[in-house]
Amino acid sequence: MPTIFSHPAPILALGVALGRRRVSWPLLCALAFFAVAPDLDAIGFYLGIPYASWLGHRGFSHSLLFAAACALLGAGIAPWLKASRIWAAMLIFLAVTSHIALDALTDGGLGVAVLWPFAETRHFFPWRPIRVSPMNPARLFSERGVTVLYSELLWVWLPSLALVLASRLLRIGRRKS
Repeated sequence: MPTIFSHPAPILALGVALGRRRVSWPLLCALAFFAVAPDLDAIGFYLGIPYASWLGHRGFSHSLLFAAACALLGAGIAPWLKASRIWAAMLIFLAVTSHIALDALTDGGLGVAVLWPFAETRHFFPWRPIRVSPMNPARLFSERGVTVLYSELLWVWLPSLALVLASRLLRIGRRKS
């Protein structure tokens, strides 16, 4: 999995690119939360839940069904997020699926149970450029941690930044014409 710092980057970049009129501050904060939420399943390591279990890491909380459930929750709290129900649901679904996609792009672990409960098979993308983050946060401050952060910079942060910069340049271009 990418680190907790990188999971929100793509959806936050999209939120910033869409602008404050389309994505309120409360919605942007919710998007950051939902982009990280699937990794709450990591508590299973401390509870003795096997990694390969549907309750384990990258199990049901990394599925499209979980993303849809989060989207329904987002629709329910949309008034607090200062967004329409459909808009909140769509963006929260994207936030969770961005997490799933990033995990499927990593080079380690068991893959993601994206189709659970219809299939318990774990999946990766064929191309996996992102180094898997160590589960122990202390290991982030090691040589391996530096390698992980570099791969996230290259494959998550730079594309996210490019999206924000491109949206800004488009806005500037529209104002000048």
